[in-house]
Amino acid sequence: MEYTNQYSWIIPLIPLPIPMLIGVGLIVFPMATKNLRRMWSFLSIFLLNIVMLLSVYLSIHQINKSSIYQYVWSWTINNDFSLDFGYLIDSLASILLILISTVGILVLFYSDNYMYHDRGYLRFFAYMSFFTTSMLGLVTSSNLVQIYIFWELVGMCSYLLIGFWFTRPIAANACQKAFVTNRVGDFGLLLGILGLYAITGSFEFRDLFEILNKWISNNEVNPLFLTLCAVFLFTGAVAKSAQFPLHVWLPDAMEGPTPISALIHAATMVAAGIFLVARLLPLFVILPSIMNLISLIGIITVLLGATLSLAQKDIKRGLAYSTMSQLGYIMLALGMGSYRAALFHLITHAYSKALLFLGSGSIIHSMEAIVGYSPDKSQNMVLMGGLKKHVPITKTSFLVGTLSLCGLPPLACFWSKDEILNDSWLYSTVFAIIACFTAGLTAFYMFRIYLLTFEGDLNVHSKNYSGQKRLSCYSISLWGKEIQKSNYPLLSMNNNEKWIYFFFNTTYPIYKRIRPFISIPCFGIQKTFFYPPESDSTMLFSMSILVLFTCVVGVIGIPLNQNGIDLDILSNLLNPAINLLHQNSNDTVDWYEFLINAIFSVSIALFGIFIAFFLYKPIYSSFKNLNLLNSFVKGGNNRILWEKIINVIYNWSYNRGYIDSFYRISWTGSIRRLAELTHFFDRRGIDGIPNGFGLISFFFGEGIKYLGAGRISSYLLFYLWFVLIFLFIYLFLPFLNFIFPLFLFQIIA
Repeated sequence: MEYTNQYSWIIPLIPLPIPMLIGVGLIVFPMATKNLRRMWSFLSIFLLNIVMLLSVYLSIHQINKSSIYQYVWSWTINNDFSLDFGYLIDSLASILLILISTVGILVLFYSDNYMYHDRGYLRFFAYMSFFTTSMLGLVTSSNLVQIYIFWELVGMCSYLLIGFWFTRPIAANACQKAFVTNRVGDFGLLLGILGLYAITGSFEFRDLFEILNKWISNNEVNPLFLTLCAVFLFTGAVAKSAQFPLHVWLPDAMEGPTPISALIHAATMVAAGIFLVARLLPLFVILPSIMNLISLIGIITVLLGATLSLAQKDIKRGLAYSTMSQLGYIMLALGMGSYRAALFHLITHAYSKALLFLGSGSIIHSMEAIVGYSPDKSQNMVLMGGLKKHVPITKTSFLVGTLSLCGLPPLACFWSKDEILNDSWLYSTVFAIIACFTAGLTAFYMFRIYLLTFEGDLNVHSKNYSGQKRLSCYSISLWGKEIQKSNYPLLSMNNNEKWIYFFFNTTYPIYKRIRPFISIPCFGIQKTFFYPPESDSTMLFSMSILVLFTCVVGVIGIPLNQNGIDLDILSNLLNPAINLLHQNSNDTVDWYEFLINAIFSVSIALFGIFIAFFLYKPIYSSFKNLNLLNSFVKGGNNRILWEKIINVIYNWSYNRGYIDSFYRISWTGSIRRLAELTHFFDRRGIDGIPNGFGLISFFFGEGIKYLGAGRISSYLLFYLWFVLIFLFIYLFLPFLNFIFPLFLFQIIA
């Protein structure tokens, strides 16, 4: 096993040949590379499977031996300065390696079909493989400089992937917004790294923790400067993990392909900020003010993300704000010192959110069969509804992910979120109340998304496309021919008419009776559809595996102890880090207290689900015609007040809390005005002064040239000019004498 640890540095390099070979192939052999494009997707998935196997093997070793392996080699040595590069394999790195590899494999497998008809298919897989390489290098880095290098590579890859469809202006603006917003955090991270080096003279994590612990205990370091450095380090995590107030890039990142959204929001980019805080937690715990700041930012993000998701119409944008809120829970747990609960929720949320995003991609894929390629329509939940009859597998998968994120047992997120809620009561009553209230909001907005998407009737027909009868998508009938509605009357009948026609009409061939009900969707040939088709089996396979993970992954964190054997896999894996933080991982679980807390948290979630059913389930929302709200709010004035409150909440959520507008006015607008003013001053002032002197010199030189050239024509020209001036003064002298008598008198005198 030590031999395996010794060569663990190769893990981040395993996916790297794919983008290199694709790039070289497109330059040297473009036609052959494009014709063999399915081979590149297979190689990407195969290499990432190798990474997954190695990651699982390393994690098993971590559980058995609870060891930390680090290997470094010198890169630059100059007098007192030494920069080392290396890799660090511990429990935190093992968890992130498994997350990145498993989610990455499923997303790549899903993307093979989702991006099949896209012209940028090869470019997509090249970006994805390089993205995976950057993230693997980030989590195995042994020092801050190495982390910063891979940190920037992750940011560059996210810029390329978010702006993958760069010909669309909204996608180009979104990737620029993500890039610029993250530059704010990255600059803070750089300042923090340089500040820590100024204090300790080292970039290595082990040296940093030992030196700072020793110096703080002996009061040998300026606590104010150290706190400032820690704040700068945390700023980088705030931007990368979309925490308030640098969260504004995350919803716009949905302009990239849906598999990118799943990878960014589940196991890569947003997890990088969480990883950085978890890696530097031994430093932060010795600074109570920083821990309080982390928990405060976390609880604000928890509530803000949940409220902003309440009224979103875009299904991916609603899930993006949900990611923001759940990352706030993880940040809150880290700020409270609940290291185990934070990483537990990172794992469970990663699989649940990956399932939800891939499910949303399947929904969008089906909606595009009706409305065509139009993100404003195919992602709009207002135009959806009734999809459960047409995409049952996607509906079931999405429902499992929704129930998990709501925190209902026995699904994955129940165990981790319940642990965070329990720890929050011990930390701060106010934070605990906000966290529990947000748990109810989470159940509400998640079931709002589910009900708007799958329940009721397909709104795109009845409201916006009532005249459209024949709809096209990429699909093929099992019989290899196009299904024409005129040839198959069964398609236009209700269920009773279909059964009568099927049994009593002997003139209708039997193969035509059953043929409209059998089709293989998304097979690659354009055919006619009259309803949203289910996604291809390749996409459904990835979703099915994620359903399995969502159902069973919570088991690894259940504190079980049977026959003296500790079966808490997660605690056994995290023991070295927990010991480093001076925490106790062997606390006895009070199952009675756990049951009481679980009943409380589940009741909150069920209440949020009930409110969502009441407002958005068609059978319940029809009760609004009975004026049921009047039974809760009596009196006209009270009802008007209630409606105003609802409108305020809706506008707050739909307009993103007006935070983007505030940034646009106060920051973007101010910077633009300052740039315009600077440009004007540069053009008219800095450039105008030398240009003005140049023009004056030019005209003066031209005049002198004609005076001293000895040309009679020039002299005659000047003579005529002076004669004309004299005549002008002489002829208008009475007029000038009348207006300026004193002035002329002084001149004559």
